[in-house]
Amino acid sequence: MITDNNKKLVQWAMDYALKNGCRAVKLALYSNSNASFELRDGKMDRLQQASESGLSISLYVDGKYGSYSTNRLDKKELESFIKNGIDSTRYLAVDEARVLPDTSRYYKGGKPDLQLFDERFETINPDDKVAVARAAAEEVLGKDNRIISVSTSYGDGENSSYRLTSNGFEGESKSTWFSVSADVALRGEGEARPSSYWYDSALFYDKLVKSGIGATALERALRKLGQKKVASGKYTMVVDSVNSSSLLRPMLSALYGSALQQKNSFLLDKLNAKVGGGLLNLMDEPHIIGARGARYFDSEGVATEPRPIFESGVLKTYFIDTYNSRKMGVEPTVGSPSLLVLKPGNKDLNGLVADVRKGILVTGFNGGNCNSSSGDFSYGIEGFLIENGKPTRPISEMNVTGNMITLWASLSAVGNDPRLSSSWRIPSLVFEDVDFSGL
Repeated sequence: MITDNNKKLVQWAMDYALKNGCRAVKLALYSNSNASFELRDGKMDRLQQASESGLSISLYVDGKYGSYSTNRLDKKELESFIKNGIDSTRYLAVDEARVLPDTSRYYKGGKPDLQLFDERFETINPDDKVAVARAAAEEVLGKDNRIISVSTSYGDGENSSYRLTSNGFEGESKSTWFSVSADVALRGEGEARPSSYWYDSALFYDKLVKSGIGATALERALRKLGQKKVASGKYTMVVDSVNSSSLLRPMLSALYGSALQQKNSFLLDKLNAKVGGGLLNLMDEPHIIGARGARYFDSEGVATEPRPIFESGVLKTYFIDTYNSRKMGVEPTVGSPSLLVLKPGNKDLNGLVADVRKGILVTGFNGGNCNSSSGDFSYGIEGFLIENGKPTRPISEMNVTGNMITLWASLSAVGNDPRLSSSWRIPSLVFEDVDFSGL
């Protein structure tokens, strides 16, 4: 946790850097702690606890820029650290694009608490944490003679930061997180060892779903028994809400200023162009109270605001920080998205599957990649063949290939089932005429 004395130290460090030759300074003090309890077959396998704190400082000296970090927060040592950083920065090349944001863009405060921090965090008994992981294991152990191993875990942590810039920004944030997971491996046919997992996470301990985790992981694993390839061809592809974010990630990566500035984005020069189907309606909603990913300012201190990313398939914004905006000669927006919300439809996963005559339900991606310049992709998948509205045979060792723009143009349905514990609230999705390779 960051104390008032910590903040005074950061303020002193800023003044010290300015007095010793810096034109501008940006500082971030961070403090993190986490713990995990991992059980194998219901017995303690690994216990891990860690905490760290440190200071990162960005120095702007004679048109040059350097960024440094240290976890030694003694004032005397910081004097040497800052002086050495200033001296080192003077050896670097001039980069006039390295400046602090315009002060008008900073978050000025005054908005309601986002409610991201559980005050109970320090008081939760370690025995209770272990009991959560053990309960998940007990839901699986002895339930099927094909079970090879059961791994369960409980984890939690807190993160806090304090940011300060020499041209007027000051901001503090803190959050907690809690999670429980289970992974089940089975003995299948021949050498096959199907496995699956399930998990839940929350910002508050009392909101963490602690039951049904192991049972769901076992159910998901049992459904994989007998996985086979099916014939290659074009299928309707249904992707569940656990995996739908994987298909959106390349689209978001293509919107960052760093990719655009390096001309390494398949969405370069696509602003206000249609790059997806009419159901692609994605918003950045950074101010939802009590939601993972919510924040009032980005890593630069720039105020966040709700903003459309895609509207009916039309690209509406890029994520461009101060540095890349100056390199590109365009207006800055915000450095990165906060909390992504894809506008949901009115059917759950079962309802989406019921509408498909011949398709593939994807319940996992296994390796593969997407070319950041072209948008061409190839991913290994597993899931189920859909026949006449029902998932039938489990499948694996197949690939799905295509192009991201073509794929998102084929979006034909969106579910109503986003995982609200995630900062990417992406429901199950349906795409038409997608190429799969198998037999």
